[in-house]
Amino acid sequence: MGEMAKKIAKIDYDELIKTLNIAFAEEWLAYYQYWLGALVAVGPHRTSITKEFVEHANEELKHAGWLANRIIELGGTPILSPEKWGETAICRYEEPSNPYITELLKQNLISERCAIARYEKICEMTFGKDYETHRLAVKILHDELEHEQEITDFQDDIISEYEHEAAKHSTH
Repeated sequence: MGEMAKKIAKIDYDELIKTLNIAFAEEWLAYYQYWLGALVAVGPHRTSITKEFVEHANEELKHAGWLANRIIELGGTPILSPEKWGETAICRYEEPSNPYITELLKQNLISERCAIARYEKICEMTFGKDYETHRLAVKILHDELEHEQEITDFQDDIISEYEHEAAKHSTH
């Protein structure tokens, strides 16, 4: 971190690096959760939903890279061991033990909402104090909010389809 950046900083960088490492670990776990879920998924709309899961996985991996770079720029070290991701993360990895698509959507929605809370916290920590980290957190928060919307749209589509089929059968 440059001299001027340190001079204008109004933030506890040790706490910020710790929080960024939590987010970094969570992004890796989210990547794996989406990636593996896309491979094992079964059920309605699997093809379109797993395509979205792969897209989300790639975005989570990109977020991890951005966070690692920012941690290094701030003079920290990103978590170096994958074993530590699970220990550090507050948003948990959800094993796809039930690969039915509606269950995977529920699991991923929980993870996205946890990520949203994490980036909201980082935005609050850095607002008016660390402009570069704030900009990054807002950018990732935008992606996580988009992921949440896409998941709820899929859930709504499945429910609507189910209700439509049920109504069709009840009129006979």
